[in-house]
Amino acid sequence: MSSTGTPSHAPHPLYAVAGFFRLTVDQYHEMIRNNTLTTDDRVELLDGYLVNKMPQNTPHASCTQRLTHHLIRSVPTGWVIRIQLPVTLANSEPEPDGAVIRGTDATFDHRHPNETDFGIVIEVADSSLALDRGPKAQIYARAGIPEYWIVNIPDRQIEVYTNPEVSANPLAYTTRTDYRIGDAVPLVLAGATVATLAVADLIP
Repeated sequence: MSSTGTPSHAPHPLYAVAGFFRLTVDQYHEMIRNNTLTTDDRVELLDGYLVNKMPQNTPHASCTQRLTHHLIRSVPTGWVIRIQLPVTLANSEPEPDGAVIRGTDATFDHRHPNETDFGIVIEVADSSLALDRGPKAQIYARAGIPEYWIVNIPDRQIEVYTNPEVSANPLAYTTRTDYRIGDAVPLVLAGATVATLAVADLIP
């Protein structure tokens, strides 16, 4: 396990292209309601842009399945697990690979979770590592989500980002701790450690 200070985030090409039309979350929802966007369109709204979702290779799928299994066994009553489902933030509606959310299944019968519901947001990263460390980390930090995990398949580690600094430029989590094969990553909800998960159980 290792810790670092403020992570550095290089600008992502997503923000370097002039002439893109940016959508609000309400406009995005309207496109879904009127079937301009359907489940066949594998996109998510990131900082106002429609971004193609990465296809899942076998390691990504395996990590997601492992996360689902171990989180369901570890999360206490009063929290729910969401896997690859939307969350509604100010200018974005990402679909993270995992999220630990305060509430029950019935809490989200009529709305998506928002930043006030969060315990942890999780992305599984293989080819998407630059996106997950850059724009997605900034989006989650801006929302004040207290903890962000990247399950980093190429480097076989789980990167845990904490202490979001919403006034930083660029937006960032101020603390990153890496948990490697042989380590156990604590599952912290509302400031309390409720379980520990072996990294080797989550990364094949």
